[in-house]
Amino acid sequence: MQVSTSASPTKKTRRDIKFLPNKVATVENATKADKNPPLFQLEHVLKICSKVQPASKGEAVVYWMRMEDLRIHDNRAFSLASAQAVKDNAPLLVLFVLSPQDYIAHDRSARRIDFTLRNLRVMKDTLAKQHIPLYTITHSPRTTLPDRVLSVLAEWKASHLFANIEYEVDELRRDIKVCELANQSGQVQCTFVHDKCVINPGKVTTKENKAYAVYSPFLRAWLPHITDKPDPLACAPDPKPNDLSIHKLAIYSGLFDSSVPAFVEGFELKLEDAEQMRTCWKEGEDVAHAMLSRFLHTRSRASQMGAVDPLTEGVKEPQKEQSKNSRVVKYKDERDRVNADTTSRLSPYLAAGIISGRACIRATMELSNAKKVDASRDTGIGRWVQEIAWRDFYVHVLAHFPRVSMGRPYQEKFSNVQWETNEEHLQAWKDGRTGVPIVDAGMRQANKMGWMHNRVRMIVAMYLVKDLMIDWRLGEKYFMEILIDGDLASNNGGWQWSASTGVDPVPYFRIFNPYIQSHKADPTGEYIRYFVPELAKVKGKGENFILRCTDVLTATCQRCMNHLQRLPKSLDILHLS
Repeated sequence: MQVSTSASPTKKTRRDIKFLPNKVATVENATKADKNPPLFQLEHVLKICSKVQPASKGEAVVYWMRMEDLRIHDNRAFSLASAQAVKDNAPLLVLFVLSPQDYIAHDRSARRIDFTLRNLRVMKDTLAKQHIPLYTITHSPRTTLPDRVLSVLAEWKASHLFANIEYEVDELRRDIKVCELANQSGQVQCTFVHDKCVINPGKVTTKENKAYAVYSPFLRAWLPHITDKPDPLACAPDPKPNDLSIHKLAIYSGLFDSSVPAFVEGFELKLEDAEQMRTCWKEGEDVAHAMLSRFLHTRSRASQMGAVDPLTEGVKEPQKEQSKNSRVVKYKDERDRVNADTTSRLSPYLAAGIISGRACIRATMELSNAKKVDASRDTGIGRWVQEIAWRDFYVHVLAHFPRVSMGRPYQEKFSNVQWETNEEHLQAWKDGRTGVPIVDAGMRQANKMGWMHNRVRMIVAMYLVKDLMIDWRLGEKYFMEILIDGDLASNNGGWQWSASTGVDPVPYFRIFNPYIQSHKADPTGEYIRYFVPELAKVKGKGENFILRCTDVLTATCQRCMNHLQRLPKSLDILHLS
């Protein structure tokens, strides 16, 4: 088989397999984290912080922007920081910290880092028009990052620090340290708030006050909280502009002259890849909201299936009368189709916080002119809102059961599974040359676009862990390394679902049939033909097309994987679904 249509942007398999044991916490450390989750430790420290009154009034208020809240509009911490600045008659400053060691530890993709930098540049220009400086620093080692932040605050003579909470274990422990240092100094009051989820972690619990580990009852308990007071869907006020006088203050005026780095060392993109990412995933809040509007108001198009600009011309401007046939209305029936842009493709923008889940739900209510949130299984809007609830669910799981971010399976009974460590098979899967058409198309889409349709993510994930019997953590790691929408909670949740080791998983004996799944998701074969050019001339559709594609791939494979010889290809006898 031929290699991937684009050079693989990740490390080779041999290093991956050796690296994996270092990513898995011991049972003792994982159990300790679960008994006293870092999120609740942080909330306890924040209660102490709220009682701390800075020794002096201070001369500035700082909003610490993170990788998951790259927006100005509807940003809770940013809004609160602005209100404090207005109250104190002090300038509002924005800090962003680039931490390469954290990116390495969390397998961040160079594509995601590039996307972050592009969005920072847009926001820096936008905020400068409001006389608010956005200042970016790069810091290593990550262990001293809290000290560096407090040092910057002291340099700026800041009295208040605001930030939105990140839910990964390392980030929570970092924030705990920042708060402790601030309390010790007596100079800074820290306020960290929930912003990522529609309903905050800790609010959706069972009658026994425990976190849900199954999605359906979680959804039933999640939905009533939408009507809580204060309104969880309320749009946070935009930050107020600083006074022009900030430009006359030497300590702050220079911040406007600083620049956002062109790249982070070790996370550079090749020119061709960078151009592809700029085509498929443009930066800016305006882009995210325009993509949402198209999803709500316009029809899907086969021409938008692949690596193209999501806002390309060729579709009429969104009109309300078009909505009855729009992608969101058809979402219930067409969401698993991969041969057109049937989904919103907003995952990179949600993962980076360029648009909020709240904004997405508000938009669906406006579309249907409804006073209540539709989260039913019977409508397209309801199904899409359920996807936003899934995003909340996995963040809640991460917050309540932090061991899932420490390399441990949620279901510890599967922790001793002996996985295969076949390096050739893993690399073939990464490159999209397994010989299974839908799997190869999906992996090549990820390698080319930095994104993959969710249905195909499930197909390729289950193929890796249940056909090749390779450790799900290696697949989880690879996705984080190449996808532009890499999100630890959702990525881990999806991989553990596929491996039957996580919360609410498929039974261990359920295995996706890649041929049946291909027929359902890509009935015309256009998706496979697009991403696997060796098959571009294979005609037909349905079962015969899929089997001809498999024969072509097997015949042209120079290093055909042995397991292919053992897999029956009939749609009737391979696997269960």
